Amino acid sequence: MADNKMDKIVSLCKRRGFIFQTAEIYGGMQGVYDYGPLGVELANNIKRAWWESMIYQRDDIEGLDSSILGSQNIFAQSGHEDTFTDPLIDCKDCKFRMRADTLDEMKCPNCGSTNLTEPRDFNLMFKTNIGPVDDGSSIAYLRPETAQHIFINFKNVLDSTSRTLPFGIAQIGKAFRNEITARNFIFRKREFEQMEMEYFVEPKDDEKFHEYWIKERMKWWLDQGLNEENLEIFNVPKEELSHYSKATADIMYKFPHGTEELEGIANRTDFDLGSHTKSQEEFNIQAKTKENKTSKAKLAFQDKISNKWLVPYVIEPSAGVERAFLAILNDAYKEENLENDTKRVVLSLKKHLSPIKVAVIPLKKNEKSIVNASVEIKNRLLKLNIGRVAVENTGNIGKSYRKHDEIGTPICITVDYDTIEKNKVTFRDRDTMEQEVIDLKDIETSILKLFKG
Repeated sequence: MADNKMDKIVSLCKRRGFIFQTAEIYGGMQGVYDYGPLGVELANNIKRAWWESMIYQRDDIEGLDSSILGSQNIFAQSGHEDTFTDPLIDCKDCKFRMRADTLDEMKCPNCGSTNLTEPRDFNLMFKTNIGPVDDGSSIAYLRPETAQHIFINFKNVLDSTSRTLPFGIAQIGKAFRNEITARNFIFRKREFEQMEMEYFVEPKDDEKFHEYWIKERMKWWLDQGLNEENLEIFNVPKEELSHYSKATADIMYKFPHGTEELEGIANRTDFDLGSHTKSQEEFNIQAKTKENKTSKAKLAFQDKISNKWLVPYVIEPSAGVERAFLAILNDAYKEENLENDTKRVVLSLKKHLSPIKVAVIPLKKNEKSIVNASVEIKNRLLKLNIGRVAVENTGNIGKSYRKHDEIGTPICITVDYDTIEKNKVTFRDRDTMEQEVIDLKDIETSILKLFKG
């Protein structure tokens, strides 16, 4: 059943323009996907909801948009060059490559052979060079996460905003990992987007804020329409923690392919700022860090009352846009049996996430007065800044309704001869399929009531 649902979601994404495989006309690239016309809208709406919750609705978090390219120094000090690896195994018979830690038994999932190589560390970072000469001194990396660029900008943000602890720096951006086995549609990709926030606190307050952010992030996912029954908190056992982590809680979600991590909330201690700061010996850094001989800035906070310097601890909520996208689609996707043995597919998305907010549908595609009235209504609604409004001029009202049910459009407005003669339009609700006749002059008021309460 689960696999079947994943197949249905993948089919919907391709058919309706949510997700396309990159370079499909050339056979495609594994683990790389493109957002289509509706996908880019849904993804942007997810990111907007996250950004609003982190930046606009709070007074203690600043935003950042850092570079994708990062110097070798960054990832040498963070430990990525040495430890950002997965265990790689090759099948000697069919040459299939796989992660050792994903195998239930030491057998090739492609051909069934047990003739496998010994596991070896495979670094997941994409390496490149800056400048025309590759002489070993120009190494750079496509960032494997957005977090490190937040840490190296800590002092810049602190100095330019005069923030005091606790405060956060949030960022949404691309990251790149050369995954051995990209899998499960967009769940694990080689190019993806992260929504990450680093929250800087005094060391004595780390556990309190870790618990606080676990609760805040769970609430946010529920606000996006995820079913609470599909969510659970998993406290990562001590022996499985990342080397920098004091504690990590994963928000787990029941994806169509199984229960996996949706978001991680980690207590990263003072490892990150401690790794990137100069004059490490001046601070009582608790984490085990690599000696830093190249940093030119103290990444520390000075208390204005005591004048003491300290390296803050960091609480990090980190979520992937693609995983959010897949989870939201999964919970919103429904198949309903209707009268006359007909069925419909509906995406019951939250209104703020829907790719198209309102579809304006002329009853007659070739009736100039009706089409012009539809365009005029669309232009009026665009001024409300609720999101994308589209004219669906196909001439088939039934198919238009079904299409917009399937892509999650909350409201369809039908424009017909009553619009021309009596200044009336028909509102149709996606979820209930109920229809209501509205005066043309009341359109804006009715839409604002639906979308903004």
